[in-house]
Amino acid sequence: MKAVRVHEFGGPEVLQFEEAAIPDPGPGMVLVKIAAAGVNFIDTYQRSGAYPLALPVTLGMEGAGVVEAVGESVTAVAPGHRVGYSMQIGAYAEYALAPAWTVVPIPPAISLETAGALMLQGMTAHYLSHSTYAIQPGDTVLVHAAAGGVGLLLVQVAKLLGARVIGTVSTAEKAALALAFGADHVIRYTEEDFAAEVLRLTEGAGVPVVYDSVGKDTFDKSLDCLQPRGLLALFGQSRGPVAPVDPQTLNRRGSVWLARPGPGP
Repeated sequence: MKAVRVHEFGGPEVLQFEEAAIPDPGPGMVLVKIAAAGVNFIDTYQRSGAYPLALPVTLGMEGAGVVEAVGESVTAVAPGHRVGYSMQIGAYAEYALAPAWTVVPIPPAISLETAGALMLQGMTAHYLSHSTYAIQPGDTVLVHAAAGGVGLLLVQVAKLLGARVIGTVSTAEKAALALAFGADHVIRYTEEDFAAEVLRLTEGAGVPVVYDSVGKDTFDKSLDCLQPRGLLALFGQSRGPVAPVDPQTLNRRGSVWLARPGPGP
């Protein structure tokens, strides 16, 4: 089969399109013939070495396709079933393995392309809005990178839960996109002080939660946006990792909380 593999960490130039052996599904595993592979920021972290992995490695953390074969003890799916999965590396290939417990059937009304693009970012938006901080009707929430993959989903989920949504973006085009998907207010952080604008929009009260996938460039001012006992949910680092934090910083900002959530149990 063909696969996109990495033999050394670095930029996009380290991606190699090459031949690889089709893997065999062992006990509890499912072999999927990939129709669509999701592309996510975590792929760039793994490619660059920011999230180091054993090399060589085939990238891609989610995929959708048709079951080609199943391993021993797998009964929930069978060859020919349309399925999707997430959080199992190897989707940048014609065939990929996934543990059976991660595989879900795809309803006929949903295309393989949609399923391949949606699961990882969709689950991220769900756990951020339901578990990391359970959004309540009437909450005002701040979503950074509101026009990104997770950002657009998070805006929509927050609105469905009854929240007022403030988003930040970098361009006019992204602002229009976030507004079209339901954001109530959009701040172009390249032109405005987003913390000052959030405080203006909330009449100085701040917000109970900030969802931040940007990292280094937004971290300090995200803390300034929080109301007392508010939560900063830092779930990415698209602009670089955050420097070590003195816990007293959280005290001085109003006894706020910091979470680095992930898709674990």
